[in-house]
Amino acid sequence: MLCPFCNAETKVVDSRLSKDSLRRRRECTKCQRRFTTYERIESTNLLIVKKDGTREQFNREKLMAGIIRACEKRKISHETISQLIDEVEQEIIEHREVPSKKLGDLVMKRLRKIDKVAYIRFASVYREFADIESFEKELQKLLRRK
Repeated sequence: MLCPFCNAETKVVDSRLSKDSLRRRRECTKCQRRFTTYERIESTNLLIVKKDGTREQFNREKLMAGIIRACEKRKISHETISQLIDEVEQEIIEHREVPSKKLGDLVMKRLRKIDKVAYIRFASVYREFADIESFEKELQKLLRRK
C-alpha cells in the first residue's frame, strides 16, 4: 500500500482482527508517518431491487451517506452509524437480491432505537412524504411506540 501523504511504500506495524474487518496500522518507509487502514471482504453479489424494479449493486458508502445526512447535527458517532450498517449488512448479506423497501425498513428499525429525530429525517426521504399529513402520521406512529 502507498502512503497517502507522500505516495511511498508502507509497512504494516500492527494488525488486529475486529468483528467485521482487519485493522492494520501502517508506517511510511519514507516520511515515517503512520495511518490506519481497515480491510473487509467486499460483497459484490448483493443486488438491491429498487421501487421501479431496476436493480443496482449494494453500495455501503451510498447507504452510509444517507444515514449520515439523517444524523446531521445529532450526537451520533461515526462508529455507531458504521455499526448500524454492519448489522444491516449482516442481515441481508445471505440474499442475492433485497428489495430497497426491506433495506430501508432495517435501517429505520435501528435508527428508531438510536435517535428519533434521525429516524424521522431518514423516514421522510425514504418514504417520500408528499405532504405534512404523511409526516404527521409517521410522528404519531413513533409516539405510540414509546
